[in-house]
Amino acid sequence: MMTSDKRKVVLVGTGMVGMSYAYALLNQNVCEELVLVDVDRRRAEGEAMDLNHGLAFSGSHMRIYAGGYEDCHDADIVAICAGVAQQSGETRLELLRRNAAVFRSIVEPVCESGFNGIFLVATNPVDVMTRITCQLSGFNARRVIGTGTALDTARLRYLLGRHFTVDPRNVHAYVIGEHGDSEFVPWSQAMLATRPISDFCADGYCDMGKIEQIEEEVRGAAQKIIEAKRATYYGIGMAMVRITRAILGDENSVLTVSTMLDEIGGVRGVFAGMPCIVNRNGVRRLLPLKLTDTEQQRLERSCQTLQAAYDSLQEGK
Repeated sequence: MMTSDKRKVVLVGTGMVGMSYAYALLNQNVCEELVLVDVDRRRAEGEAMDLNHGLAFSGSHMRIYAGGYEDCHDADIVAICAGVAQQSGETRLELLRRNAAVFRSIVEPVCESGFNGIFLVATNPVDVMTRITCQLSGFNARRVIGTGTALDTARLRYLLGRHFTVDPRNVHAYVIGEHGDSEFVPWSQAMLATRPISDFCADGYCDMGKIEQIEEEVRGAAQKIIEAKRATYYGIGMAMVRITRAILGDENSVLTVSTMLDEIGGVRGVFAGMPCIVNRNGVRRLLPLKLTDTEQQRLERSCQTLQAAYDSLQEGK
């Protein structure tokens, strides 16, 4: 639940993802107060100065400053971007062990501050890191949100919009499951305006084979960007802002965030990307999708992949 009407966000981790989020928050005037927290306090102070020097050009009256975990006590959102960066050729799941230890040093002091808002997690592998945040905090799972496949879904809609030469906002399609190699597009649910994309292909307007290649392009997008510029940050930063707006504005928007799923494929408690209604209380509820048998099997395999990653972390303790 939102703890005040001043729209306060605490950002933990002032690396490229965190600062892309902060910069977009400033430009879109999303909150009144932004606190930057980093293990390198001097860096957080420098980033706060730099953002403050742009306030006059932004039309915003945000209060921006470097702080500590004690500043989380009256925050509406604590956004976690801290962690080690994904390397070229490294899967998101290979990041798991390196980032789990970082989170133990963050979530405990945040909760000790008296924080009673929403956790927003972006650190990869985001689905498992969101689950870890939920467990470490003891929060209701609906108040711990991962960025999930929100960015993947945006990539999908951009590419489909380009393919059909239509505004991506008129494309209604989702990437679900793990934010990683086992993610997939349930094409049975993909719509252009109010008509299924599969119908357009059946009528000869498009080639389903080429449409399905777009799914591969979405799945490999992060690695292509990492190979070219070493990291991805603008897209995910803006995805975080979109989720933040949905929370602070109590929008009840449908976003493919990472949330706890009921039992799927024999596993329970997995966090994965699914269409959810997001408002100021976090995830109000999941929107169930009517998947085909094949799509359901792919979702189950994705959840089993995430469970195996989580289990490997428990074994490594």
